[in-house]
Amino acid sequence: MQTIDLRDVTPSRSELARLVPRAALDVSAASAIAAGLIDDVRARGEGALLDQAERLDGVRPEHIRIHADEVSRAVRSLEPRVREALESAIDRVREATRAQVPESTVTTLGPGAHIVQRWRPVNRVGLYVPGGKAVYPSSVVMNVVPAQIAGVASVALASPAQKAFDGSVHPTILGAAGLLGINEVYAMGGAGAIGALAYGVPDLSLDPVDIITGPGNVYVAAAKRLVRGATGIDAEAGPTEILVIADATADPYLVATDLISQAEHDELAASVLVTDSPELAIAVASEVERLAATTAHSERVTAALRGEQSAIVLVNDLTQAVAFSNAYGPEHLEVQTADPGAVLDLIESAGAIFLGPNSPVSLGDYLAGSNHVLPTGGQSRFASGLGAYTFLRPQQVINYDRGALESVCDRIVTLSTAEDLPAHGGAVTARFEDR
Repeated sequence: MQTIDLRDVTPSRSELARLVPRAALDVSAASAIAAGLIDDVRARGEGALLDQAERLDGVRPEHIRIHADEVSRAVRSLEPRVREALESAIDRVREATRAQVPESTVTTLGPGAHIVQRWRPVNRVGLYVPGGKAVYPSSVVMNVVPAQIAGVASVALASPAQKAFDGSVHPTILGAAGLLGINEVYAMGGAGAIGALAYGVPDLSLDPVDIITGPGNVYVAAAKRLVRGATGIDAEAGPTEILVIADATADPYLVATDLISQAEHDELAASVLVTDSPELAIAVASEVERLAATTAHSERVTAALRGEQSAIVLVNDLTQAVAFSNAYGPEHLEVQTADPGAVLDLIESAGAIFLGPNSPVSLGDYLAGSNHVLPTGGQSRFASGLGAYTFLRPQQVINYDRGALESVCDRIVTLSTAEDLPAHGGAVTARFEDR
């Protein structure tokens, strides 16, 4: 891993933003290809999706829409320990997610003057579960549960066709969907799948959705950018990332295992350690090198750790460490220091924060109860992770009686006149005219 030494400098926030290590990933460069795939699906429907699966996934599915019986069989075929773990994850995420649904509130501004703030779910969502280097039943849980807790009535799930399973969706993905009661599943992936969810596919009886959520590769991110406006999206997810703030009290072995756990995802995954302890930095670098050589996906892990997006960052103190982290805006932030709470008080930007040596990111990936669909690429500076609120829309309901309207009539007329919109005021005074 590269080392970035900031001990002799005091960079501003804007300078820190230029110093943070990032993978070179240009979503816009994939836009032309993604647009072509989306246009093809809009023009040719199921035929385009079948052709794209054959060309991009190496298999031509017998059907794009997965029959409900196949979903049920997948549930029955789940290995018992996998099923128990998934059911536990579902229960824990459900319990934690319930806290994200706001209560309706009423504000009374005067006699007869009331505004109700209420929250309504979107009607239909499309959830994308990637294929590729790993199988992600946990992503099914993390996407479906918040939508269901929010009260979404209709959920469609898309995941790439798998050559190893004759063009169907991976059976563990199907099993997870079935455990959650999701029977509308499509064997389609990439930008074409995003287009299908956004605009619908009549010959599949696939209706357009209101929001698309879920991670994917650069073409999926580009497609989500392209369809925004026709439908809502959660975020343009990029490669995963972990930033660990640690001091001399941290266990270098545990820090190294956490950095490697994220590097396991992808060659572009980012693993960053920020520490004020040169001794810890040296020890972690040694453990990373030793452990990376023995892990199951050592080639992928090594590529990620040696990439420009991963680094060990040396700072003067934990205040500077926090400043660096806030400029980075990590997807996953771990705090392994003598007093994690004191560091937490200074954190502004992070998708999810894991405090202490016994709260690794892997816990959040599966069974913490939190959601693992989180903003990447610095987006945590202005965006949050997936939750029930992703699928909810606040609505203001205004209810004034005649007396309440009359009490503000003159001021409405004054403002409408100042804006040269006299009909606005007229719509109010008309209610008090003798006719």
